[in-house]
Amino acid sequence: MSPFTVLAILVTVSAALAAPQGPRTSVQVLPEEYDPNPQYSYQYAIQDPSTGDSKGFSESRDGDVVRGRYSLVEPDGSTRVVDYTADPVHGFNAVVSRQ
Repeated sequence: MSPFTVLAILVTVSAALAAPQGPRTSVQVLPEEYDPNPQYSYQYAIQDPSTGDSKGFSESRDGDVVRGRYSLVEPDGSTRVVDYTADPVHGFNAVVSRQ
């Protein structure tokens, strides 16, 4: 037997022995319920005087319409405010302002 044949046999046996062993378990897949009118609302704000970090975010959804606002302090000290809406008819629209 050539050394190549012996090596090929050893590699094949090693690969077979390295395959995961043990009982197989089945996984139950649960169907997701469809919500025809999804709704949510959340918000948060951060005020950290030690770092100067100041920002906020709020968003709500009623069906296919999402409305939100976020704000942050720019390096020059002004506050950037972004108000946005998103829906299937008009897409995503944002209005950016500085205060």
